[in-house]
Amino acid sequence: MQDFQQYGAWRAHVAAALEGYGAALQDAALIDGAGEQQLARALARLREDRLSVAFVAEFSRGKTELINALFFADYGQRILPSSAGRTTMCPTELLWDPALPPCIRLLPIETRAQQLSTSDFREDAGAWTVLPLDLEAPERMSASLRQVSQTRQVPQAEAERYGLYDPADPDLAAGLGPDGTVEIPQWRHAIINLPHPLLKQGLVILDTPGLNAIGTEPELTLNLIPNAHAVLFILAAETGVTKSDIEVWRTHIGAGPGRLAVLNKIDAMWDELKSGADNDAEIARQQRGVAQLLGLDPARVYPVSAQKALVGKINGDLALFEKSRLGALEAALFHDLVPARKEIIARQLRADLEAILAGQQALSSARLRDLVEQQQELKSLRGKNQGVIAHMMRRVEAEKKEFDASLFKLQGTRAVFARLSTELYTTLGMDVVQEQTESVRAAMQAARFATGMRAPVRTYFELLRATLDASQAKVDEIGAMMDSMYRKFSAEHGLSLNLPMSLSLARYREEMVEIEALFAKQFGTATLLMTSRATLLERFFDSIASRVRRAFRAANLDAENWLKVIMAPLEAQIRQHRDQLRHRQASIQRIFEATDSLEQKIAAFETGQAELERTRAHLAGMAAQVAASLDAEAAERRAAA
Repeated sequence: MQDFQQYGAWRAHVAAALEGYGAALQDAALIDGAGEQQLARALARLREDRLSVAFVAEFSRGKTELINALFFADYGQRILPSSAGRTTMCPTELLWDPALPPCIRLLPIETRAQQLSTSDFREDAGAWTVLPLDLEAPERMSASLRQVSQTRQVPQAEAERYGLYDPADPDLAAGLGPDGTVEIPQWRHAIINLPHPLLKQGLVILDTPGLNAIGTEPELTLNLIPNAHAVLFILAAETGVTKSDIEVWRTHIGAGPGRLAVLNKIDAMWDELKSGADNDAEIARQQRGVAQLLGLDPARVYPVSAQKALVGKINGDLALFEKSRLGALEAALFHDLVPARKEIIARQLRADLEAILAGQQALSSARLRDLVEQQQELKSLRGKNQGVIAHMMRRVEAEKKEFDASLFKLQGTRAVFARLSTELYTTLGMDVVQEQTESVRAAMQAARFATGMRAPVRTYFELLRATLDASQAKVDEIGAMMDSMYRKFSAEHGLSLNLPMSLSLARYREEMVEIEALFAKQFGTATLLMTSRATLLERFFDSIASRVRRAFRAANLDAENWLKVIMAPLEAQIRQHRDQLRHRQASIQRIFEATDSLEQKIAAFETGQAELERTRAHLAGMAAQVAASLDAEAAERRAAA
């Protein structure tokens, strides 16, 4: 756990250094709109960064007990409900949102009747039932949390409408009671908002129901589990890997980074009639067998006893805790997960810092060049008569008029920019996505057989990718126009301009490919043949279409922000150059009218140049401090000092 606490301290240290650097840039007026947006994005990345760990298993494998043992033993009792049989009936997230009080938010199962995913309801406060959590009374808090175990009996038709019962599925058909009712979860999703130290530092824990729920709640298979930074697949030590375990592992998890298998309940293999060495050998044999079936290195299969670990932690029984072997899993989880996540964030922040620094250097270099030019211009007036000074005034006036004429021409470019921006919004807009979604919905409904639904879905993703390709072409056209304008202004007026920032929609195109692959995995031929058309449609539009909409909303936001700031560096230097021309004109005018001494003006510019050099050095030092804070080892040494 110390690794995660150090990770939280590292993020706080980097954020403080970055905020200080940003404040200094603003005080010195050496940051433009693009830089401010980059700074805000970097700080948001640090504030909102979360590390998600998903626990996946068939029911009665001890998932919830493992979560209690890993994270909540300090409460001195079980916080999450854990008992024989199924206890977690709905996907449950544990996190901390400081904008909300400690509470459990529960999404009614009735929302499954709508064509919306769980994610679509997250911002709809009215859709959730909220129960407060009494942090001072763990017993009462535990009672509130038992809501995740609640079920109720509903008529068969209602269960079918929610996609929780299919008479053609023999496993589900067995659940039909003699009175024609089916037991279903009371809630569709639960979010527990708890100010636990690890949750406050950004940890998010996902507790899933049994494996059968993975097929009925697409949010798990298409969003929560694939996006988790670590997935712990829990198996029972005595039974090992079952057929359903293998299917879920291959379809939804797989042996990738951050994917671990946990062989729980090894205490059931502690045979008192055998020696400790014999028991360990038996556990090791089971560990190797599980690793072979899952295609994992045996070192990534962790035999533990979550129940004994929890008892050992609560009672202070170190020997029992050691025997539970939970310490090895804790170390692996955070030693592997935290450094990998830290490196990803640090890499993104280095790119942000480089962009901010480049903008600062461009603005400060332009300002320094203006100061030096004005200083040289004034020095050239030493000993000159008023005729020469008057000529200088006329030259500056002509330069100012020429610059103003360029600005007038710029208005024409702005009109083209506005037209292209409108075309981009039209191409990438959410209306297009909605039309394509409705079109594939109609095609799927018209399909004669379930397998005939594949073609409309394939067409749907082809259209989405084509939409993104067309949008990228429009982005490239805008970028090329801005690049030409930047180069023109730099050449005509000697401005030191960095080329405009670029925008790539490639990651959204890649996301469409990933979503389509997930769909193909989740709804293979066997599923299409065995699942009713209505259920398939519900699953598709509750999950796939919802995730597509979220991706396109993010792409639209990126495009909107890019269009807002693409001109920012040019506009900042235009303002600076215009002010510089105005100051030059005023200075020469005052010298001509002998209202100010030439030497005093030269001295003032020399002082301004020296101050700017000091500011540049100070800002360079602050940028170096931010860069140093991104060094994980250096940050850890500071935290330990």
